[in-house]
Amino acid sequence: MKKYFLIFLIFFINESVEASIKENIIENLKKTNNLSFSFEQNINEKREKGTCTIEYPKKMFCKYNTEDNKILVSNGRYLVIKTNKSHYIYPIKKTALNYILDKDYLLEKINIAELKNINDQFINFRIIQDDNEIDLFFNKNSHNLVGWQSLDIYQNVSITYISEIMRNQKLKKGLFVLPKQN
Repeated sequence: MKKYFLIFLIFFINESVEASIKENIIENLKKTNNLSFSFEQNINEKREKGTCTIEYPKKMFCKYNTEDNKILVSNGRYLVIKTNKSHYIYPIKKTALNYILDKDYLLEKINIAELKNINDQFINFRIIQDDNEIDLFFNKNSHNLVGWQSLDIYQNVSITYISEIMRNQKLKKGLFVLPKQN
């Protein structure tokens, strides 16, 4: 009898701790209006680094540390990827960023998603929507978003790690204006 009680107690404590972590992640995200951070992105073993700013909902500006001056900009409706030689525009609805940059959507999905503890450092939530499978990663202690994994618009696995996170900064006006084609 003691053995069953102990197993039940361990299960109950674990469930309670996981619920508390999930609640803290949700509360942290609710309080976040924007994020600025450094990133490293890995797509098909090609690594790129840079800095990004996200403003909820669905706005993003990323400047890559590349020779071709690559930037990625979302104004909430469209996503532009621009370099010195190219300019691509996509409806954001056709990308995984449509979900990643929508705080209300994330809050709803995280609330019902199963929490997965990774190496006792990170918390993972998997979201599946339409043809998109997105893994979100949060720091277990700070409850900050630290990255995501998804398929890009060409069906390549895209892994983004973020660091040096600053929340709710005053943002430069016009940051999310889509760049014009050269």
